[in-house]
Amino acid sequence: MAVNRWLVHREAPSPNWNARKLPITLVVLHYTGMTSAADAIARLCDPAAEVSAHYLIDEDGTVVRLVDEAHRAWHAGRAYWRGVTDINSASIGIEIVNPGHEFGYRPFTDAQMEALVPLLADIMRRHAIAPADVIGHSDVAPARKTDPGELFDWDMLARYRLALARPKPRMRLIYDNDGAFYLALERLGYDIADRAAAIRAFERRWRPHRITGEIDGHIGALLFELLIQRDMAKDT
Repeated sequence: MAVNRWLVHREAPSPNWNARKLPITLVVLHYTGMTSAADAIARLCDPAAEVSAHYLIDEDGTVVRLVDEAHRAWHAGRAYWRGVTDINSASIGIEIVNPGHEFGYRPFTDAQMEALVPLLADIMRRHAIAPADVIGHSDVAPARKTDPGELFDWDMLARYRLALARPKPRMRLIYDNDGAFYLALERLGYDIADRAAAIRAFERRWRPHRITGEIDGHIGALLFELLIQRDMAKDT
């Protein structure tokens, strides 16, 4: 089932894709991390770059389709989420224009978020993707990536039930030992091979105002409540 035509404003077909090997179960959100939308599109369409995404959202809200959803775009790279290592095969990738941490990271525009919401809702409806499976690039590649970053408005997506809501724990939770915490983090979905990077990625998504890379009672409580929230959603 194709995306609704009114959600896409123009096409910029990229040659950088191949066949999927898995069903679509995830959406991965990125920032472009380049100085302009034109530069980002040029790179995503350059065969030598060997990168692409299904969609790009410019700062004025223009939605550009680069790769058909039926195909495997090359946006996640070396990545992992809840046992899946071929994230490109299992996901739809959306690039959101933003210079990123290297070129002057800034809040995403209202127009971008207002374009993302209906696009994402349409994708999730057609592919039966759960809010827990809308994730950031840093979630699937914590040791390599920081996008879409701590300024991305995940709370807005949660209000539309397009992502898990950020819990507001009223108490601290210290796990019996660090191993128990990391097992819970892995259960949520994260690759824990680089433990500090996994914690920073978790914080960037769920506690963006304080990123330390260290376990504390607040992120312990956040993790516990997120697991409950996700598992309860599965049962409804």
